[in-house]
Amino acid sequence: MTEQQPKETTSVTNTLDDLLSNPFSSMDELTPTQQNELSELKEQQAAPRLIDKLPQERQAQAKELASKIDVQDSQAVITYGSNAQIKLGEFSQAMLNHVQAQDIGPVGDSLTDLMFRLNEANPNELRAGEGNFIQKMLGKVKQSVYEITAKYQKIGAQIDKIAVKLTHEKDGLLKDNAMLDQLYQKNKDYFDALNIYIAAGELKAEELRTQIIPEAMKKAEESGDQMDVQIVNDYNQFLDRLEKRTHDLRLARQITIQQAPQIRLIQNTNQALAEKIQSSVNTAIPLWKNQVVIALTLLRQKDAVTAQRQVSETTNDLLKKNSEMLKISAIETAKENERGLVDIETLQKTQNDLIETIQETLRIQQEGKEKRQAAEIELGHMEEDLKNKLLELTQ
Repeated sequence: MTEQQPKETTSVTNTLDDLLSNPFSSMDELTPTQQNELSELKEQQAAPRLIDKLPQERQAQAKELASKIDVQDSQAVITYGSNAQIKLGEFSQAMLNHVQAQDIGPVGDSLTDLMFRLNEANPNELRAGEGNFIQKMLGKVKQSVYEITAKYQKIGAQIDKIAVKLTHEKDGLLKDNAMLDQLYQKNKDYFDALNIYIAAGELKAEELRTQIIPEAMKKAEESGDQMDVQIVNDYNQFLDRLEKRTHDLRLARQITIQQAPQIRLIQNTNQALAEKIQSSVNTAIPLWKNQVVIALTLLRQKDAVTAQRQVSETTNDLLKKNSEMLKISAIETAKENERGLVDIETLQKTQNDLIETIQETLRIQQEGKEKRQAAEIELGHMEEDLKNKLLELTQ
């Protein structure tokens, strides 16, 4: 700031020297200093302006705001747009806190627990076999059916609890997305506000360069008063500070631009995980239960056939005259009941598909977690950069 002051004062002095050196020159002739200043103004005016990209309503707001910037107030630039930057800083911190808190570990634990319970279910236990020789000798066939049934009832109850927990966690992810929608709208509001601040700053800077400063220079040249020269210098200093402030606001605007896709990235990850959970709860788990019920029913039927065969054999011993007929009947009944309605390979396939679905969900969860961690680090860097920029302004 102080380094530019001698340069600007020298510029005014050169202009006065040029005018005094040839008091009889025509007003149509420009001095070298004026020509340089005019070239600089043309170059600055050639740069694209943000206000030209704004809709008419925003342009009107920017013009109104520009008219409120008081070039006589040396403190105006310091406070210009500071409220938006403070709000943006608070918003960035809120985003950082959300990313830190958005650890979907419980969802991953629930899915891992679900996989563990499913792996406990061995489809081979449900095969409608005859049982081995030792089981026959010890009378364990019927008891084994009861044990398998009790085991699968317990696993089913545990899976139901996990399904309820997953549904609750899915609702939590959807609520997070609703909250992120609000954050996204806030980010857009900050973006729109910063656009107006920047456009107003550009308009005021252009007014200083093309109207206020040239008029003050003309007045200083005509009066020769040192105080008028100081006013020109003050305007130049105000213009320099305003341009720096506008640049800082552009940096803040860039933060809002970067935060928009980051918010959507988190939302998309949450949505994908919620959809996978819904697929597991509403489709995969009920299908698994249905297949287990069918297999258990077939197993009970096999146990019933075994009991029926024993009764038939006892009856055959007591009723010798009907032995041949009872033998044929028992064999035919056994053959018919041996036929299963659903192949065990189909049950194995449905279980494998379910496990693959869970594994894919875990992969998406891990990928989302890594992306959020990357977003957390990036947001932290951006926050630190913003703090450094603000500290540089105070130096």
